[in-house]
Amino acid sequence: MLITKENVRLFYFGGFGEFDDLCHKIVSELKNKYPNIYRIFCLSDPRHQRLSKRPIWIKDEDYEEIIYLNLINDYWYKRIYFRNCEMIDRSDFVVFYVNHSERSGAYKALQYAIKKKKQIINICDVLKV
Repeated sequence: MLITKENVRLFYFGGFGEFDDLCHKIVSELKNKYPNIYRIFCLSDPRHQRLSKRPIWIKDEDYEEIIYLNLINDYWYKRIYFRNCEMIDRSDFVVFYVNHSERSGAYKALQYAIKKKKQIINICDVLKV
C-alpha cells in the first residue's frame, strides 16, 4: 500500500532486531516487483563508515545505499535512539511493532514520531484487531 498508493520509494533500516529483519525481508521481496524502491541502511556507529570496521552482517548487496547519520550523541545506546529519530525525521510514514512498553527503545521512537506528527503504522495495533 505504501508503494502503490502513497508512492513511497525510500525505506530506511536500522538493522537491529527481528522486526527490522522481517521488514527488510518484506521490502527486499517487494523490490522484485517494484525495482525502483530503495533500501537504505542507516549506520549508528561512525566507525562503521569504513568498510573494514563494518560488521559482517551489514552487506552492500542487501541495500542500495548505506549511510551514516551524523548524530549528536556518541554513547552507543543513545546513538541508536538518535539514529532512529533521524530516520523518522526523514520519513513520511513510520512502521513500528510496539506493544506500548514504555521502557523499550521502539516505544520511545514511537513517541518521537507522534510528537513529529508522522503517519504511523503500528503493526502491533493492527494485529490486535
